[in-house]
Amino acid sequence: MTSPAIHRVTTLDLAVRPISWPFAEERRAEIAAHFAEKQRERPKIWNGRILLGRDPVFSDGGFAATYSEVDFASFLAWRDWGFPDPTVFNGFGMGALRASDGAFIMGEMAPHTANAGRIYFPSGTPDPGDVRDGRLDIPGSVVRELEEETGLTADDYRAEADWHCVVSHRAIAMIKVLNLDMPGDVARARIEANLAREAEPELSAIHLVRGMDDLTPTMPRFVTAFIAQQFASR
Repeated sequence: MTSPAIHRVTTLDLAVRPISWPFAEERRAEIAAHFAEKQRERPKIWNGRILLGRDPVFSDGGFAATYSEVDFASFLAWRDWGFPDPTVFNGFGMGALRASDGAFIMGEMAPHTANAGRIYFPSGTPDPGDVRDGRLDIPGSVVRELEEETGLTADDYRAEADWHCVVSHRAIAMIKVLNLDMPGDVARARIEANLAREAEPELSAIHLVRGMDDLTPTMPRFVTAFIAQQFASR
């Protein structure tokens, strides 16, 4: 298996256009049956609209790609079936929360979510609400997802300038380091207090990563590759 590649860029140029997806059209019946089975397992998931990318290009300190709308059921089948169409990729933003003591803060996805048990930084698959003037607003998506999942707002952290784009098979995680002015234990307690106020939070637990020994198999490869690079550069 190829190791993830990490590109450090300063700009994102992500156009959104209406493009048909033959995979979704040709396998519609199979996709519907697959989604019905997944809904029986986790009744809270729903078939909304999301955005998938294609034609990724890294050049001159920037990342460019084209996105188009698809339904979540088709995306889920494509993911669960081992990415049978290599012309598209799952490209999303992540906010890498870093506490003042150097600990990275991650959330464990709750049992009712499509990624139950997985541990990673606050993030979400882009949707039409993240589109601004025909472009995908990944910075805005990161701010929104972070507040929804943790209760933290843009006033709570300082965002670094660059993006770390981690390419891992058919996923591209656009990761922005967000520096908190509080130690890891304090940040975790604050997020946990916010989760306790929610009727059905997206996260079931908060994890602190202070070193490579804190990484677990439930963390995606693009997350562990990013963490390894961060710790190696210290």
